[in-house]
Amino acid sequence: MDCKILIVDDHLVVREGLKMILETEEKYKVIGEAANGNEALALMEKVMPDLVLMDLNMPQLNGLETIEAMIGRGIDIPVVILTTYNEDEWMMQGLALGAKGYLLKDTDREHLFRTIDAAQRGETLLQPDILSRVLAAQRERLKPTPTERFATSLTEKEQQVLQAAALGLRSKEIAVQLEISERTVKAYLTNVYNKLGVDSRSQAVAMAVELGIVKA
Repeated sequence: MDCKILIVDDHLVVREGLKMILETEEKYKVIGEAANGNEALALMEKVMPDLVLMDLNMPQLNGLETIEAMIGRGIDIPVVILTTYNEDEWMMQGLALGAKGYLLKDTDREHLFRTIDAAQRGETLLQPDILSRVLAAQRERLKPTPTERFATSLTEKEQQVLQAAALGLRSKEIAVQLEISERTVKAYLTNVYNKLGVDSRSQAVAMAVELGIVKA
């Protein structure tokens, strides 16, 4: 069964080149071309392709905006992003919107075909270098923020001591309030300094307030 493909790219030479490559295989049939997202959306509803090869950087409506518009209109057609842009943020946004592949325009013919076939099956196929960058970006997003790292590293007592210090209480007053010794208060503060990488109470309080750990 033929795979009916819509090519969306603002460069005629790119569209013609892709069409020539795709039609070297009988199972692929290019049934439409569009130079921007608006043209693409109109064609999708008219010719109902099985798959869309979508450029990212286009006038009027770029690739990401077009995918968002497809979602809004309930157009459920697999999209493979094909672009010259090697940008992680655009790539992650496209994949988050449901794109089934992300190929640079200098990709080889066989990988283009494999990606299209996978997209038709409902799978997402990424080139090894792109996959490694996706995984790296996901790991980066899962890293705790400085606030989270600091907050989770503090014990309950250390947080209480730091909050009291932020309110301007002296060590002796903190000791009375928390019913611990003044020496213990100082030990807790030293631990806080070490965890935050500062040398004084004022620095610790200032950084903790900035991070939202305590309120002054």
